[in-house]
Amino acid sequence: MTYQENKMTQATRRIKISLFSLLALFSVSASAQCTFRNTAFKSGERLSYNLYFNWKFVWVKVGTASFDIDQTRFLGKKAYKGSLITRGNKRADRFFVLRDTLLCYNTLDMAPLYYRKGAKEGKRYTVDEVYYTYPNGKCHVKQHRLKHDGTYSRSQHTLNECVYDMMSIFMRARSFNPTGWKKGYAVNFPIVDGRKVYAAQLRYQGVVNIKADNGHTYRCLKLAYMDKDDDSNKWEKIVDFFVSDDENHIPVRLDLHLKFGSAKAFMTNVTGLRNAEKAKVK
Repeated sequence: MTYQENKMTQATRRIKISLFSLLALFSVSASAQCTFRNTAFKSGERLSYNLYFNWKFVWVKVGTASFDIDQTRFLGKKAYKGSLITRGNKRADRFFVLRDTLLCYNTLDMAPLYYRKGAKEGKRYTVDEVYYTYPNGKCHVKQHRLKHDGTYSRSQHTLNECVYDMMSIFMRARSFNPTGWKKGYAVNFPIVDGRKVYAAQLRYQGVVNIKADNGHTYRCLKLAYMDKDDDSNKWEKIVDFFVSDDENHIPVRLDLHLKFGSAKAFMTNVTGLRNAEKAKVK
């Protein structure tokens, strides 16, 4: 992998971490069957974003992302399907090919059922899958990863607490209630992928107005997504993101902190909202 490809890999991974795990504001005990009320979205919601990287102090558009939610069926039962697609543009393709598709199924009361992530980054293609069941009041996950060399890794865990993939936590946590939060308030939560379960943290940083790429300005909650550095075991800020301060909790903008520079994602369009856009300032 070239130096530029390596830099793009770091950037796109952090964009996806941000888009899929932002708003992870709570965890729920497995004894409650990992369910939660949905007050934020309905079937038919569509979100879209422009992705930008900062190359030598110039902001360059390098791709787009879209997130759709639909009601469907999974293994014969009613479910919400969330799908996220990220695509690099022709300018980005000269340095790095980005073609990612992510999918999750949750029950209508937000318990995770299945997660899949197919990621083409440069010349590498990997697939993660997670299957959820809830035996005896616990959360059981089967994890599969197809590596870029064609080999597989498989694992499974049974946990006393609920765990979430990055897609299901994004859908679930949009129904949070931040009333009473003060700057610095932090929430810890577990995330699962095709290989392991790991810890993440969210810190509340106040309210600010943000202009999206659709020309509108929104009153937003500013939140910092953190994870632990494997070497130092210290919390490291990955992204600041800005979520509409209303019942929709739409991600309006994301600011990514990269080792080699900066990246941003701006909302371009939203349709099919469940609630009124009370956070729209103008």
